[in-house]
Amino acid sequence: MTPADDRRPTQAAGSLRLASAAFAVALVALVWALLHLAWYPHGQIVDYGVYRHYGDSIVHQGAVPYRDFRLEYPPGALPVFALPAALERFDFRRVFQVEMAVCLLTITLSVWWLRGRAAATAAAVAPLLLGSVVLSRFDLWPAALAAVALGLVVHGRRRSSGLVLGTAFAAKLWPAVLAPFVVLWLWRTRGRRAAAEWSAAALAAAAAWFLPFVALSPAGVGHSFYAQLARPLQIESLGAEILIASHHAFGTAIGRNDSFGSQNVAGHGAAAVASITTAAEAAAIVAVFVLFARGRPTVERLLVASAGTVAALLAFGKVFSPQFLIWLIPLVPLVRSVAARALFAAALILTQLYFPRRYWELPIELRRSISTLVLVRDLLVVAILAVLLYALHRSRAESSSASSSVVSARSGARTAT
Repeated sequence: MTPADDRRPTQAAGSLRLASAAFAVALVALVWALLHLAWYPHGQIVDYGVYRHYGDSIVHQGAVPYRDFRLEYPPGALPVFALPAALERFDFRRVFQVEMAVCLLTITLSVWWLRGRAAATAAAVAPLLLGSVVLSRFDLWPAALAAVALGLVVHGRRRSSGLVLGTAFAAKLWPAVLAPFVVLWLWRTRGRRAAAEWSAAALAAAAAWFLPFVALSPAGVGHSFYAQLARPLQIESLGAEILIASHHAFGTAIGRNDSFGSQNVAGHGAAAVASITTAAEAAAIVAVFVLFARGRPTVERLLVASAGTVAALLAFGKVFSPQFLIWLIPLVPLVRSVAARALFAAALILTQLYFPRRYWELPIELRRSISTLVLVRDLLVVAILAVLLYALHRSRAESSSASSSVVSARSGARTAT
């Protein structure tokens, strides 16, 4: 074989990667363009004003986040707000949307890297099912970082993966739930040292984001955690929808309390339901981890467990804003489950049916049709969790059965000899 022949496989692989990247770019560009047509732009409920306030305070006023002004988001979110403010010659809204489009492209390429074109296509078109909320929320940023972190660790780049997941945690906290699964998977497949290296990298990245601001204003950083974790029962959460359903069915009293930037249910039973659903959330995450730990440490099971634990966060969390479904966009397509993907698509569509155009009918009027729609959406996410738990259980049972068969075959062979 000549040197030219040796180069052909490498050139072919490079051409294939280039073609894949071009397809992903074209697909994401098409999706992003469609999100600005037809019904998508109408009646949007946006957060651009809040984000611009943060960005302008940092860039134009020289204010130090957490010390000079309060914000609810952790420091890994700050670059997303500051960059559009720094590019003064361009419209803040457009620059922010370009950032989010790049994040969707990153998710698409990461899913392709892990699972192939079909899964990547599903991730790329998911925003069309969810609706315009993806344009004005920064949740694609931590979702993209989580997807990249999973891709890196599966492909053996554990230190880089740890750094990226630590940054994802610093962007919006929730990616932290993926860490125990990655650590256990590394421990069992690469050894204790590999798990320790990944953990050290993740902790170092998180510390690099948080510690400077903690040094400047520990109370300000503490407030951001409080704003994320101490919220009451938001009106779209499963617990709130159960209370609203009880109100419609039995005439039970229900109130409304606007705080923490959201509309929440109040009154008799709200605190108790919040406690119950929080306990259910913790129990569901533990169940996912236990089932994962008891089975073989395969890549497939790691991806299923990752999607399952984030689904548990959404299913039983005290807050379930529409943009939270973005967290699952890079994860559910990674799972080889038609049922999970179908349920996820249905949850996205139901969300778009009420948000943003009919959202205010829920907190203002407690409209039965809208509350029923939201309740069904919430139950679909519970169903996704159930499907993924079953997938983990079934894969564990299959691996146990296979191990038993191997042991039986070896025993038979020894007896025969």
